[in-house]
Amino acid sequence: MALSDDQLDRYARHIVLREVGGMGQQKLLGSKVLIIGAGGLGSPLVLYLAAAGVGTIGLVDDDVVDLSNLQRQIAHGTKDIGLEKVLSAQQTVADINPDVKFIPHSERLTRDNVQQLFGEYDLIADGSDNFETRFLINDACYFLKKPLVSAAMLQFEGQLSTYKAYLGAEHPCYRCIFPAPPPDDVARTCGEAGVLGALAGTMGSLQAVEVLKELLDIGQSMSGSLLIYDALYSDFRKVRVKPDPGCPLCGKTPSITSY
Repeated sequence: MALSDDQLDRYARHIVLREVGGMGQQKLLGSKVLIIGAGGLGSPLVLYLAAAGVGTIGLVDDDVVDLSNLQRQIAHGTKDIGLEKVLSAQQTVADINPDVKFIPHSERLTRDNVQQLFGEYDLIADGSDNFETRFLINDACYFLKKPLVSAAMLQFEGQLSTYKAYLGAEHPCYRCIFPAPPPDDVARTCGEAGVLGALAGTMGSLQAVEVLKELLDIGQSMSGSLLIYDALYSDFRKVRVKPDPGCPLCGKTPSITSY
């Protein structure tokens, strides 16, 4: 379907990019992305994907907006306190871009609903804040053959990668890098350890870029690399990572056979 005059105006800065063009913008409009988490990472991510014209965006979160969220979760405002986060984000997305079909999933991601939720989307973007959910997302994406763009942050540091281990060869999964959660006395949440609010914007925006690259199949995928950002020292490090032959999910003798 040809772009309308309004769409040609709205996405003009995309269309003039040789790597995107009109065909690429149409591809974005036909894409479906599911975001896990409407918090610090999910907020800038959903806003930029909506602005970019990703045609269908689903958002999974079972929480409500709290005053303490507003230091970093820019999809929500003071007027939204007490409102379900997915509904708050839905209103914000509608203001940004009426082209977008927004699907709120006001529920917690579990083993019981992950297959049904993931099955409707082309790509999964993980903005969750706990290891249990990250492992579940990784495992489900591997078995369902869905590309996964995952980001995390704490205090002044962020991490980002793309996982496509179902392709084999040089594509590790999340468990290849993080085989198990850290001990309870080390694993801390942003609520416990703190996080610089603007760091969420940095990491969520980087995550949005990688999602768009995967949807458009442009540039170099982050699969096989881990990006580490230290905000205190303005330092970016990109580390090559390889599949772990002993990985319980994608290794030579897997012990995990389902999610």
